[in-house]
Formats: sequence, C-alpha cells, structure tokens
Amino acid sequence: NSRGAAAFLKDSIPITEFSASGPFEGHDLLRRGFTSVKNELLPSHPLELSEKNFQLNQDKTNFDTLRNIQGLHAPLKLQMEFRAVKQVQRLPFLHSSNVALDTLRGNDECISFEDILNDPSQSEVMGEPHMMMEYKLGLL
Repeated sequence: NSRGAAAFLKDSIPITEFSASGPFEGHDLLRRGFTSVKNELLPSHPLELSEKNFQLNQDKTNFDTLRNIQGLHAPLKLQMEFRAVKQVQRLPFLHSSNVALDTLRGNDECISFEDILNDPSQSEVMGEPHMMMEYKLGLL
C-alpha cells in the first residue's frame, strides 16, 4: 500500500517545488558564506586569481615546453590522457581523489594544501546520495 501512496504523492506534488531555487530563494550562509557585491566583482586578495589559475598556467607552460622539445604529438597525447582521466569519477556524493590525474601531472608524491586541509569527510556540502545521483542523471 505504501507503493500506491508514493505514486499518488509523486503524481500530485512536483518535486521541483521542494528545491530552493527561484525568486524567493533564501541565501545559504553555511555553504556560500556572506554575500557582498564587492566580493563578486573583485578578488578578495591580489594573489587569488593567480592561485585559481595556477594549475592551468602550469599545464600550459609544461605543454609549451614539451612541444618545443618533442614536437606537436607529445602535448596532444598528454592532453588526451588528461581528458580521459578527468572523465572517470566516483558517484557524485563521494569525493574523488583523482589519483590518476595526479600521477599524470607528477603530483602523486607531493603533499599540498588540499591534502591536509581539504578533508572531504568534514565537508558541509555532503547531500543525500539518491537525490544527487538522480540530479546527475537528469531525473529531477
């Protein structure tokens, strides 16, 4: 009988109404922090843009160096491998460590800021697994 009740609720109440999106959406301070127009327009620190684009700039420099040394095929092959490795992810509610990507970049033996202070088990973004998977598959 619970199956029939679930079907009745599913047909009568759209699930999209439960999501917090639209003109009356409340701001989630825990996930997004305090809002400020200045923070949205300008970086809060002069090095913030440099740090955001650090890995992209480093990859670009490495690809240029590799192209000058070995030719055009080497960076193209490495970029194809990067794309293939980036597509392999865990389920959306689990943190993906991207070990293969770190190995390709040579960062697998380095301890960085994210390894120590970015513990996914203490993340505030963890959601309900079923809802996150349905959203990724486009069912919601």
